[in-house]
Amino acid sequence: MIGAFVGALVVLATSVAFSWPVGVQAEPVDEAALAFNSPPGTCLAWANPTGADIHRVDCKQPHVFEMSGVVDISADYPGDAPSPPIDQWQKIKADKCTPSVTAYLGGKLDPYGKFTVDALKPTDAQWRDGDRKLRCGIQRAAPSGSRLATRGSATGQDQSNVYDPGTCLALVDNTIGDPVQCVNGHAYEIVGNVDLSEAFDGSSYPDEKKQASKLIDLCGKASKSYTGGLDLSKRKLTLYWDTLKKESWAAGSRRVDCKVGAVSSDGKSLRSVVGSVRKAPTTPTTTPPTTTTKRGG
Repeated sequence: MIGAFVGALVVLATSVAFSWPVGVQAEPVDEAALAFNSPPGTCLAWANPTGADIHRVDCKQPHVFEMSGVVDISADYPGDAPSPPIDQWQKIKADKCTPSVTAYLGGKLDPYGKFTVDALKPTDAQWRDGDRKLRCGIQRAAPSGSRLATRGSATGQDQSNVYDPGTCLALVDNTIGDPVQCVNGHAYEIVGNVDLSEAFDGSSYPDEKKQASKLIDLCGKASKSYTGGLDLSKRKLTLYWDTLKKESWAAGSRRVDCKVGAVSSDGKSLRSVVGSVRKAPTTPTTTPPTTTTKRGG
C-alpha cells in the first residue's frame, strides 16, 4: 500500500501538486504515507514545495496543516466515477470539510478568522484504486493563499485574525499582501493588538461603529507604545484598525490589529511605506562595578 501512495498529493487550499521523485528512499515514503493517513489532531509540516518532506510534528512545533477528520465521499462518487477537476474539488472541500473542521474546533469556526478549511485529496492513483476519502484539516493562510506556519493546536485557540506586532504586510496591486520584512515596501505595519473584550462585556455584539469609537483610543495607546510617541502625521502616516464582524464575535474572536499605513496623494489608494516605525530599542549602559579594597595597616 505504501507504493500506491507515492505520487501526487494535492493540498486543496492552493491547488499545489506535491510529487515524490522516483527512487525516493523507503523511510521518507513511509513517513509521507503515515502523515497522509494520520488521525485527527495530528499536525503536519513540509518545507519542500514538492511536499517530498511532508511529516508529522508535535503541534507545539511550527506546522502548516492540522488534521480534523476524514470524510468518505464514495456515496457521491462511486467506483467508476472519474476524479473531479480541481475547481470541483474546491467545492467538495468546502461542502464536506467545513462541518468536520467546525466540529473539531468545538462547534465554532470564525469565517473571517485566522484559520481556514483545508484538505488533502486522494492522488489519481489512489482514486483509481477506489480511495474516496478526503482528509480534512486546518491551515492559516496568508492573503495570497500561501500557508503560514503556526504553533499549537487550533483547538481552543483564539481565532482572531491578528498578526504579531512588528509584522509588515506587502502592498500588491493596491491590495494587502503577505508578511514581508519591514525594510521592504509595505502597506501596513502592525503596531499592536487590541482585545475588545476589555471594552465590551461580550453579552451582545457591538457593531463596527461602536468598536471604532473605542479603537480610536485603544489603538492610539498601542501606537504610542510601539513607536515611542512618534507623530505619525509628520511622516504622512495614518493609524488604522480592523473591526470584527458579527460572525467573528459569535465564534469568540475578540482581538483586532492596530496598524500604520499611508495613502497616496489622491487619497484613493494605499501608498507603499519603507522602513519600520518601531521605536529603537534602548541599549542599557552598564558601569563597571567599583570595588574598594581595605588596606591593612
